[in-house]
Amino acid sequence: MPFRTRAADVDRPRLEGSIAVRGGRRLGFASFGTPSGHPILWMHGTPGARRQIPLEARALAEEHDLRIIGVDRPGIGSSTPHVYDDVLDWTGDLRILVDSLGVDTFHVIGLSGGGPYTLAAAVALPDRVQGLEVIGGVAPTVGPDAVGGGAVALAAPFAPALSAGRRPLSLALTGAVRLARPFAGPALDAYRLVQPSGDRRLLGRPEFKAMFIDDLLNGSRRQVSAPVSDLILFTRHWGFTLDQVRAPVRWWHGDADHIVPLRHGAHCVERLADAELFTMAGESHLGGLGMAEEILGGLLGGAGGRDDAQG
Repeated sequence: MPFRTRAADVDRPRLEGSIAVRGGRRLGFASFGTPSGHPILWMHGTPGARRQIPLEARALAEEHDLRIIGVDRPGIGSSTPHVYDDVLDWTGDLRILVDSLGVDTFHVIGLSGGGPYTLAAAVALPDRVQGLEVIGGVAPTVGPDAVGGGAVALAAPFAPALSAGRRPLSLALTGAVRLARPFAGPALDAYRLVQPSGDRRLLGRPEFKAMFIDDLLNGSRRQVSAPVSDLILFTRHWGFTLDQVRAPVRWWHGDADHIVPLRHGAHCVERLADAELFTMAGESHLGGLGMAEEILGGLLGGAGGRDDAQG
């Protein structure tokens, strides 16, 4: 798949802005591909923002008449800071967003922390969400679907402190990111060196480094409170159970994922009504971002998967 790979040459969104949602707040978005193409909402990871979409996915959208819409969560990019009551509460803003963008039926893709929001969309809008792709998605930490272990579970004992200290924590995180902005490239290189081999390979590819830096610089321009809000919601009940998700789900998970263990993905797939697990051999947490063709191929009616991805 031909696409530009120079670090300084990142394909820009065709349309970028924000939509007024409930309570006088706004949600930011960025649209890639063809404006009239089949819509796919892309829910970024934690941390991340609306441009955390691989360049290969953007190129495929142009070629196959897709419209990929990256959505900022509250507290990143141009989205107003806010903490929902639970993950399902987010879908009230989602409904306004897709209506405002003229989107009727759509698919949703979610990476890591975007996974719970992806599943929630199918629960709240069952007649509009046609299918889901979850990449290394976070699993519930409380309720009947809870599973222990993983990075998010480490935050669970601190949930009350996170909620009480959200504002100062968010201000501290925003300040730290602003100080690091001039050194984004070297900082990402340093992060890459301490990651497992799968993520180290991916972050060593110039087009992925360019995408992550572009997303960081644009998303952190105003504030960086979304990761704190995500952690608060991930340590609460999501507002729904996994068996309420009726849309078909393809769940992609690296067998060397060091942040969300593979067993979390298998645990969720077992509880979803219509789901298939694709195990990515030798891949870490970000591995699915390097499989845009396989993941989008399923939405296009292709076979999906690859030789080392097993259902």
